Amino acid sequence: MAVDGTSGSGKSSTCRAVADRLGLRYLDTGAQYRAVTWWMLDQGIDVHDPAAVAARAGEPVLVSGTDPLAPTITVDGRDVSVEIRGDAVNGAVSPVSAVPEVRARLVEIQRELIGAGGIVVEGRDIGSVVWPQAELKVYLTADPAARAARRALENGGADVAATRASLLARDEIDSGRAVAPLTMADGAVHVDSTDLTLDEVVDVVVGLVMERV
Repeated sequence: MAVDGTSGSGKSSTCRAVADRLGLRYLDTGAQYRAVTWWMLDQGIDVHDPAAVAARAGEPVLVSGTDPLAPTITVDGRDVSVEIRGDAVNGAVSPVSAVPEVRARLVEIQRELIGAGGIVVEGRDIGSVVWPQAELKVYLTADPAARAARRALENGGADVAATRASLLARDEIDSGRAVAPLTMADGAVHVDSTDLTLDEVVDVVVGLVMERV
């Protein structure tokens, strides 16, 4: 199952809960892009120089754990689950993600994991680019105010207005990039989580899975 959508719409929580309920594996592709971004920053690479990022894109060794109750991400054997959620990575992940060589490398890794079957995958281009043959494609969104409030809460009570501005800026970059932009895939089911609790969103998505099965 492929779940795409905007930042802060609840993709991670929804996908993990759906995977756990259905006994499936889980993959957060956004964490992979964040992990590459963290590595670029750690190596002192100028993340705003596409050529410099492209030249090193094949070097970091990424391993994604797919247990929905305890997903992990390691780079060169180091667990970076905490580091990839920091401000430095937040501010650099969009330009790194837009580099074609980075996307090509990670899409290859993602397709290998998906090909083994039985997995819920979240991202921004899963249904449109990575795995358009997915049995179910969901496009999860929420209005900007709800998304900002959720993300600010996740970040320990961060400024909601600043968080909203950051999310909208990320949307603009992701939707406007030349390679694999954020978009609703053909055949995807649009789920708006604005007025739904997490449990309600999970119920909706599990119901869609049951319909397809």
